[in-house]
This record gives sequence, structure tokens and C-alpha cells, in this order.
Amino acid sequence: MKPSLKDNDNLLFKWFCIGLKYFLLGLLGLGIAFVVSHTLGANAIVGILLSASLRSWITRIAIFLVCLFAIAMMFESWG
Repeated sequence: MKPSLKDNDNLLFKWFCIGLKYFLLGLLGLGIAFVVSHTLGANAIVGILLSASLRSWITRIAIFLVCLFAIAMMFESWG
């Protein structure tokens, strides 16, 4: 019995899923590093994790992923 599912997923959507996975893993890693360094009293590392430059890069990556998701959904609904 053959499955009725087709394997013609949108390539942009696959890229979005991979990007989202690694973005969330990176955020989890930053969160763990923040908690551990704050607990152990490493104020230099806490300062780096709370810096404006890191926050701007995280924001840029999140905006890029949202735009990639929107473009993938437009292509998916068009076809």
C-alpha cells in the first residue's frame, strides 16, 4: 500500500524549519549560559550576554526567519 503523501515540500519552508531549529537551539544555549554564569558570578559573561550588539543580531536573525516564513507561505499558497 503506497502512502498518499507527496514529497514536494517547499524548499524555502525547509530552510525556514532548519533555521528556526538552530535559532531556537542557539537561544536555549544562550539562556543556559546566562543562568550558569549568573549563578557562578561571572559578571563579564553576563554583560556580554546582555549587550545591545548581541540583542540586535538576535533580532535581525528573528526578522529574517519571519520574512523567510512569509515568503515560503506566499509561494505555497500560490502553487
